[in-house]
Amino acid sequence: MKILLFGKDGQVGWELQRSLAPLGEIVALDFGSQEYCGDFTRCDGIADTVRTVVPDVIVNAAAYTAVDKAESEPERVRIINALAPAILAREAGKLGAWLVHYSTDYVFDGGGSAPRVETDPPAPLNMYGITKLEGEQAILTADCNHLIFRTSWVFAARGSNFAKTMLRLAQQRDSLNVIDDQVGAPTGAELLADITAHVIRISRQRQNISGLYHLAAAGETSWYGYANFVLNFARQRGVKLTAAPENVFPIASNEFPSAARRPKNSRLDTAKLQSTFDLSLPSWETGVARMLTEILEKPL
Repeated sequence: MKILLFGKDGQVGWELQRSLAPLGEIVALDFGSQEYCGDFTRCDGIADTVRTVVPDVIVNAAAYTAVDKAESEPERVRIINALAPAILAREAGKLGAWLVHYSTDYVFDGGGSAPRVETDPPAPLNMYGITKLEGEQAILTADCNHLIFRTSWVFAARGSNFAKTMLRLAQQRDSLNVIDDQVGAPTGAELLADITAHVIRISRQRQNISGLYHLAAAGETSWYGYANFVLNFARQRGVKLTAAPENVFPIASNEFPSAARRPKNSRLDTAKLQSTFDLSLPSWETGVARMLTEILEKPL
């Protein structure tokens, strides 16, 4: 099997290089790749890459994810998040290849408190969510076998993340204010990558699994709850904190203004994924604890 991976140096792409390696040959690209075009602002170049590599599976882990900045760069974010995935879907259809693509809970407006299922009507609040939905729709309407995974609150030990930010700030400040009215499930890039590899194996024998799935860790928390978990974990392991967990205070979203509106309800119902692929998803605490164990071994 030949796999063409876009976005190799991102959090999910980095883990995919590991998880996909046993499945066959991987051609892994990022925006700066030289031999083949991995730059999603060059749609013609992306199409040429697919035609040249002739993969059995295309995995798209590339995206424009700077949510606030996206509000001021609508054309660029639309090219990367919507037009380029549409090109991949078209080329995958011509080759008879599978396309794996990652999307987001930000396609919803965050209303209510119930976990969203795949058939719930989307209503994105910001340019990032709008363009990710456009990317989904382009793939869903294309004539290709596809797996679209909507996820939430992705983290990894590699690169920057919320947990590292909380640890750094808790060592610099006496107290912290953290949003408590946005709820979701922190989901590890490692978990996304491992499940992707599992599903790709199955897809080779079961083409009727093509479709849209929600994929997130089990359980839920707010950013405030997430911060408390991180700081309690660190304190139990001897990390000196100026702002202890009891000095972390909950605030509402409107007390922390940002360029882009965020959904307050990021809960995703993963029953379809679990039943289709016979999976049991670990709790968000399990993944965050593993990540913290890794990063606390190194200087922040």
